[in-house]
Amino acid sequence: MTDTKKIGDVLCTELIEAANHDRNILAVTSDSRGSAALNPFVDAHPDQLVEIGIAEQNSVTVASGLAHSGKRPFVFAPAAFLTMRSIEQVKVDVAYSNSNVKLIGISGGNSYSVLGATHHSLQDLAITRAIPNLEIYMPADEHQAQGLMRYLATSPNPAYVRIGKVALPTLYPNVTQAFTKPGKANILSNYGQDVAIVAMGETLAIANEAAIQLNQLGIHAQVIDLVSLKPLDQATLNQVADQTHLIVTLEEHSLYGGLGSAVAEALAPRGDTKVHIIGFPDEPVIAGTQAEVFNYYGMDATSVTEKIKHWLR
Repeated sequence: MTDTKKIGDVLCTELIEAANHDRNILAVTSDSRGSAALNPFVDAHPDQLVEIGIAEQNSVTVASGLAHSGKRPFVFAPAAFLTMRSIEQVKVDVAYSNSNVKLIGISGGNSYSVLGATHHSLQDLAITRAIPNLEIYMPADEHQAQGLMRYLATSPNPAYVRIGKVALPTLYPNVTQAFTKPGKANILSNYGQDVAIVAMGETLAIANEAAIQLNQLGIHAQVIDLVSLKPLDQATLNQVADQTHLIVTLEEHSLYGGLGSAVAEALAPRGDTKVHIIGFPDEPVIAGTQAEVFNYYGMDATSVTEKIKHWLR
């Protein structure tokens, strides 16, 4: 895990490649081309950019109209505003209408750090997960982002993708291993069956580091990358639950309604599997850098390791 890349840069590169072959591919932005790392796309395909301005609701509705006209729009906007300010448009104009719109929530989770709760998107998975017809993804490294974008460029399905701002370590050796299809999870690491750590997106590297630390202590963990939150790979989750009866989820999201909730809901009918959810508590999150905030709430690798040691006692 030495190489690092920003997922936004990878998405832009793949979007340019897709637009080279399909003039219906459009980038729709709400005054966010810079923060979305879209300037290279603008240089390559200036006539395939639709700039709406700071009007996220309008950007979603316009994108839906474009989709119904045969275009393939990708809407780029800060995740906090894309999934809160324009959630009715996402629900009705995109998902209910089954419009071929891809919603790219940039600077997701706690990425905006010191800008505070108004700019954090720590409830976006809960609200989007409850909307029918909407696929949900959080790519964990450059290869997964490449595979995901190649799928999205040809898929007719509405989707929400959340990405952060920091460069992520390379976790997979190639695109093929990183992304196969929607609803197919990956077993990233497998040191044994004492515990399974389930994560995706930016927390996957933290989960993997915690598994390494646990292995050094003689506690053997699997690391499960969900890849897509919706559709959810219930078959792999049940397979993992057959092997270990302790599952720990780690997410850059509220404890309520996100990845942990999805896993708990999927496994609850079994009645034989403990699920512990690590995420942000039900309170306004403190201001600070991502690392400072993760450390404060016990979501860094060392803290996760200590929590799992305690739960296994």
